[in-house]
Amino acid sequence: MAEPVTPAWSPCGAPSGAPAGNGGGYGGAEGGAQGLFGGDMLFPIAMFIMVFYFLILRPQSKRKKQQEALIGGVTRGDQVITISGVFGTVREVREDSFVIEIAEGTRIRVLKSAVQTKLTSTPLSSEEKKS
Repeated sequence: MAEPVTPAWSPCGAPSGAPAGNGGGYGGAEGGAQGLFGGDMLFPIAMFIMVFYFLILRPQSKRKKQQEALIGGVTRGDQVITISGVFGTVREVREDSFVIEIAEGTRIRVLKSAVQTKLTSTPLSSEEKKS
């Protein structure tokens, strides 16, 4: 009985008698293995990207825009709540922070990003406008 003949392989990965034009047998007319992003995988990956965008990225950017609009609209005399739960009235608006009065005569300075909610706008009395 004769022994089976094993083909000799060329350096490019194709058998020595086979044409080496298709890069070692991937894809092509032979119906070999498809690449990583073949037609079967493209649709699920696209769906995953769409779900990720609509459930995570889009709502996050909306909240960021709302927070920036809130901080931009805070003026002197507004009552605010900080992210730590401190209630107070804005007494001074600075470039990067607010000075908030949390009790009569007690003022603290907080970053603008620490303001979570704007409650109301209260008109300042003439005495408060001077200070």
